[in-house]
Amino acid sequence: MNIRLVSTLTPEDESLMAPALLKALSGILDMLPIAYAIRVNTSDSSAVYECAQLVGHKVLSEADTFGLEPPSVAPSFESAEFDS
Repeated sequence: MNIRLVSTLTPEDESLMAPALLKALSGILDMLPIAYAIRVNTSDSSAVYECAQLVGHKVLSEADTFGLEPPSVAPSFESAEFDS
């Protein structure tokens, strides 16, 4: 999946919003049993990123390597029903 966001934010506002956007997306993806990588590039050439890999049924993120509390076991979506 490749997502692009085009906005009318100023470069300064982009730099302020990038970490918040990254945190919000990571929070959503951490609930899924998937590996992912997110990178947010701003127009002033700065970037923030996050990645997590799936090991067994546990998602390990960069936070695990910094001694923070690891994320919980990924939920099972086998019986979940999704609206189309």
